[in-house]
Amino acid sequence: MRVQPTDPGSRWAVWILAWLGGMALQLRQPELWPAAVYGWMAVGGIAVLIALALRRRGGHVALVMFALVMLALALAGFGLTGWRADLRLAERLSAGLEGADLQVEGIVDAMPQVSVDGTRFVFNVERASRAGEVVTVPPTISLSWYRGWADESLLAGPPVDVRAGQRWRLPVRLKQPHGPMNPHGHDVELWLFERGIGATGYVRATPSGPAPQLLEVRAGRPIERLRQDLRDAVILRVDDARLGGVLAALMVGDQAAIERGDWELFRQTGTAHLMSISGVHVTMFAWLAGIAGGWLWRRSARLCLWLPAPLAARPMGLVAAAAYALVAGWGVPAQRTLLMLGCTVVLRSLGVRWPWPLVLLLAAVVVTAVDPWAMLQAGFWLSFAAVGLLLASEAPGDAHATPRGPRERLLALLRSQAIATLGLAPLAMVFFQQVSVVGFLGNLVAIPWITLLVTPLSLLGALWPPLWTLGAWTLQPLVVVLQIMASVPGATWTAAAASPWAVAAGLLAATVALLPLPWRLRWLALPLAMPLLWPAVEQPAEGDFDLVAVDIGQGTSVLVRTRAHLLVYDTGPAYARDGNAGERLVAPLLRARGESRIDLLMLSHRDSDHVGGAASLQAAWPVGLWSTSLDGAHPLRQLARTHRACEAGQTWVWDGVRFDVLHPMPGDNERERKPNALSCVVRVEAADGHSALLAGDIEAAQEAALVARAGERLRSGILVVPHHGSRTSSTGDFLDAVRPRVALVQAGYRSRFGHPNPEVLARYESRGIEVVRSDRCGAWSWTQGKASCTRDVRRRYWHWSANPAGADVASAPAGGERGR
Repeated sequence: MRVQPTDPGSRWAVWILAWLGGMALQLRQPELWPAAVYGWMAVGGIAVLIALALRRRGGHVALVMFALVMLALALAGFGLTGWRADLRLAERLSAGLEGADLQVEGIVDAMPQVSVDGTRFVFNVERASRAGEVVTVPPTISLSWYRGWADESLLAGPPVDVRAGQRWRLPVRLKQPHGPMNPHGHDVELWLFERGIGATGYVRATPSGPAPQLLEVRAGRPIERLRQDLRDAVILRVDDARLGGVLAALMVGDQAAIERGDWELFRQTGTAHLMSISGVHVTMFAWLAGIAGGWLWRRSARLCLWLPAPLAARPMGLVAAAAYALVAGWGVPAQRTLLMLGCTVVLRSLGVRWPWPLVLLLAAVVVTAVDPWAMLQAGFWLSFAAVGLLLASEAPGDAHATPRGPRERLLALLRSQAIATLGLAPLAMVFFQQVSVVGFLGNLVAIPWITLLVTPLSLLGALWPPLWTLGAWTLQPLVVVLQIMASVPGATWTAAAASPWAVAAGLLAATVALLPLPWRLRWLALPLAMPLLWPAVEQPAEGDFDLVAVDIGQGTSVLVRTRAHLLVYDTGPAYARDGNAGERLVAPLLRARGESRIDLLMLSHRDSDHVGGAASLQAAWPVGLWSTSLDGAHPLRQLARTHRACEAGQTWVWDGVRFDVLHPMPGDNERERKPNALSCVVRVEAADGHSALLAGDIEAAQEAALVARAGERLRSGILVVPHHGSRTSSTGDFLDAVRPRVALVQAGYRSRFGHPNPEVLARYESRGIEVVRSDRCGAWSWTQGKASCTRDVRRRYWHWSANPAGADVASAPAGGERGR
């Protein structure tokens, strides 16, 4: 009895899956092993493969030999990926150079991103120095050159436009890659690691320090210079900046040129994938270039005798698509598509007719060989799933049938769009916790419109600029149609992040629905999809509460959830004029948690690091009641349909959980001028007595007043540390009154304000109070009596760590223990 696959294609498929499985397993490691271990694993795996290949064998491959090949491939994939990761991690900025005044010289590597707040760009470092001494920094860093928004900028900005290919000497301050870490949130550190960026920082031009110097205007990067020239030209040419930004994104892949409001429109209508350089555009370009190349080839009889036109057209289309992908920024989706096309062209040119699953697996091997960490990106799975679904759904015998006549072609188009929409919906729910209900109609209109009209006009405009204006006119009616679709109630379906078994059921549902199976079996997809589309959300028991201190950098945002109600205490900072924590961090977390309503939005005081995301949350979620210390003239007060000033003495009970507002006192708004002094302080107490105190930015005077006024009522097991651990707060008397078991500090990594202050930390330590810092813990969660740090839960080797050896940097209270 043969246990191993006997078909050659099946054997190759299993072996490829073993290779990919080894790589995927390595990507799950929380910490890296020494590079030598990975090296020996890779060498050992490859040596076994060579020995097996040279082995003389008669008859079929034995089961043991088949298993050895699988093991060797998995070992080699694991070892090679780990070895590359070790090399990349070794290039990161050393902790000793963080925050130091450095001078770096190098080249602007890619097209900079320009906003009203400054310029952001990737910089290839050629040499670096500190106080005249040569130092080693990562070869690739990401820099921001602020213009009057952040304090680091000192209201400075680039003296001339920063352009790709320029060589600069810049005074900078750098830090290791570090980003917010929240449950189900975007992994910024993975994004930086995948791109080889070993440090981030900013240009620090001060009157007393060295000035930035432009050393050479054209030092290299001709393709990036061309991209920037084209982007600037189209934006200047088109009167409507929003439409010009979309054209620039379609032409050169500058997704940052599209405004946030437009991105939200495209997400709601399921067309966001069309508004950047995607596989659709690269494939279309290759197809058109192949047709044109084949037509030209047929003009020469000699060339046709030497090589048939169809065989010549394929590589010409591939080369043209590669050129387009380069001009478009060589983005990850374009790379994946190009590699997939390359595999197909090579196999067809060699006369090999592999089954489509094997072709897809081979393309996955090539993609992951270039970038192993692509497997952790949503686009990787969406790209391969889209192609695989379309191919798998073809009925037997119809895979190569060409639709004849308008009716058949229309039906084929509708069928393909339905397959893509329904098949990718589960993956969209898994990765984004939302799916566009109107996406089928949106893509039905947008795919031909963008692919056949707008994109060609944006590309041809590089040869004749008036076509950009025509492209904008063509794009405008599509935007109007999409706006109408997005305005339909229920245009987007959102749900909480599902459990692994629900994800598996949802993916199985898509497979069952789209495979050419009898309809009586396809109907099984409906019950299989329900756990993913409508997942069960575990809520606290009656009389209990969950708490999440969101990792939003320098600022405050805390979620308190009872069985049927949600309190959002502060909304984090505004990072720039077009971005804030509410939109980027708090809203995605609420969506992943399955929240449909904010019952109470409490804004402690008017500082921007506490209210910066409020307007975005108001726009995205229904808010039952606002409770703030803001004066009546504050712009946010105009957004609140129902508002109540937070004042001491206010008390309410939600689902058996008691809430008490302890500060400010009635009338303080008229007496106090300092915003921190007006911070809303609220205490939350569960039925069993465990409690939390949310203290805003109160300072020593307010702490003393609270101790005198509330006394023993201040005692709480969890304390959100006042004013992020500033030296103006956390007095000894206040800590003695609260007596928390754990103190949460919400502060930015390497906070420019010095939060938390070492003297303040010493006061907590001397009292045996455990301090958990958001810059080391990520989001801190208290759920059903158990505490956890998101950085511990999601730990992977590319994540920042205070102890690179792998020791815990911020432990949480022991699971199951409760504090008052």
